[in-house]
Amino acid sequence: MNDYYTAQTRARSRSAGAACIGFLEKLDPAMAERLRFLSAFLREPARVGSFAPSSPALAQAMLRGCDLRNARTVVEFGAGTGAFTRLILERIGGHTAFLALELDDKHVRELRQRFPGVHVYRDSAERVQKHLADHRRKKADYIISGLPWANMPVNEQEHILDAVIHSLTPDGLFTTFAYVHARWLPGARRFRERLEHYFLDVKTSRIVWRNLPPAFVYRCRLAA
Repeated sequence: MNDYYTAQTRARSRSAGAACIGFLEKLDPAMAERLRFLSAFLREPARVGSFAPSSPALAQAMLRGCDLRNARTVVEFGAGTGAFTRLILERIGGHTAFLALELDDKHVRELRQRFPGVHVYRDSAERVQKHLADHRRKKADYIISGLPWANMPVNEQEHILDAVIHSLTPDGLFTTFAYVHARWLPGARRFRERLEHYFLDVKTSRIVWRNLPPAFVYRCRLAA
């Protein structure tokens, strides 16, 4: 009897989720994305890190200097509602393998529906090497991260950065971003120190004011 009610509850949940996705698809794309992101922030504010999705201006800044069309493998961490995913997908070449890792169940379902050309996995960025191996790839040319680093414990930051180091080609590029208002908070300062420990070349972009909140980009390479 309990199994019956459990199955019915799951079926209703899936139906409600599908109806929600259908409703969002009828809205203006930008409004739909803001609602998706706000919903995720309300569910898990610490993991999401912001109440609004990254802007097109920040997406452009994240990909500046990335030759995605000639990349063999591109990985995105924390794909969220797809703010970076869409632009990455537009720029990669026909032979490029594009993998996206995301922990939020709802985001994963929506990403798979909206971007069928992307290999979306519900998993931690720490396990990126496993997914690369599944695609017969040893390394990624670009790792593009939307993770909320300043909210992470030190050990989680280090585990993910270890995974990045072991998953990036020698001439590859790791890009991520941080919010200007949080730049001097302990977690953000610690993250900058970890970047400089792991990478020989760490550069920052100009502030992207057309983002809420304003942000800047880190561009990191293993070799100077």
